[in-house]
Amino acid sequence: MSRSLELLVLAVALVTTGPVATQAVASPKAITGMGRAATADEIKAWDIDVRPDFTGLPKGSGSVTKGQDVWEGKCASCHGTFGESNEVFAPIVGGTTADDIKAGRVKGLSQGGARTTLAKLPTLSTLWDYINRAMPWTAPKTLSTEEVYAVTAYILNLGEIVPADFVLSDQNIRDVQKRLPNRDGMTTDHGLWTPGGKPDVKSVACMSNCEINVAKVASYLPNTARNAHGNLAEQTRPVGAVRGVDTSKPPATPAAADVATLRADVAVAAAPAATTAEPARPDVGGAAGLAKSRNCLACHGLANKIVGPGFNEIAAKYKGRADAASYLAGKIKAGGSGVWGAVPMPAQPLSAAEAGVLGAWLAGGAQ
Repeated sequence: MSRSLELLVLAVALVTTGPVATQAVASPKAITGMGRAATADEIKAWDIDVRPDFTGLPKGSGSVTKGQDVWEGKCASCHGTFGESNEVFAPIVGGTTADDIKAGRVKGLSQGGARTTLAKLPTLSTLWDYINRAMPWTAPKTLSTEEVYAVTAYILNLGEIVPADFVLSDQNIRDVQKRLPNRDGMTTDHGLWTPGGKPDVKSVACMSNCEINVAKVASYLPNTARNAHGNLAEQTRPVGAVRGVDTSKPPATPAAADVATLRADVAVAAAPAATTAEPARPDVGGAAGLAKSRNCLACHGLANKIVGPGFNEIAAKYKGRADAASYLAGKIKAGGSGVWGAVPMPAQPLSAAEAGVLGAWLAGGAQ
């Protein structure tokens, strides 16, 4: 019996008449005339979890080709055409290598590499189950069983775990599990899993002599723009407790003290900033370390293509160009697509100095 089914049976027992309900409820009087036994279809609707050993996985199949069609129609807007986007949600694909698939552990995770979904995933059932119960974001639980298999297959293909003509099914999914890059990367040797086990973090209490910060209003929605794009409360997903502000109604009048604080903050922000010298640029010799710390290696290998081109390929392409350093720095900051194919590179949140270091490093050969 799955965990969700156990919970449902327990809930039914608590509200059903008879000896079980009488024993379960701590009351001098038995509850009568309340509740009924759940039907088989009701239990089936709740009992959808898929365990790591694939218990609960429905029969079915889906191809990579079908998955690409579903992905482009229902998934790419949030996750990117190739699962690499970092604009809405964290990347799904990237940060894994063919050697990781052989080893069963993603080496990059221990070296500060990108923590993408495929890099962290130890059990394929987790991916299938999450897609089935929560995707797409705007209409969860609307994908058919075939579509869930197909989208899972497409993601696996993007990670080069299965070929482009592959059809994932309940019959071969256990074999695919054996190719997950981080299938052996999960550990239970810590207190979260083992009672009395060692904690997974080490620290000392730090809640003392804390600075007291008073909250200030830093920004607000102007009345003229409050309902410019329709009522925000009507534009959220129809599930869960979170709702947007009702912009069809006038805002509450802020307290005079808050308005005065806001005006003071705006005046300070509008005042001319003091001229300061630009911070010294880091040594170009440390550019490789900078690229690693900024997660550039999630998509670019030093000497090989991952999602985007290898750094050596970029250096070779712009070798001899007079403005290569400044051009590449600008591309790093702004992002873009089309130079190396259709996969877009999002704009990078680097300082001008950091982008300059990486641009100079690439222009100099990316040694």
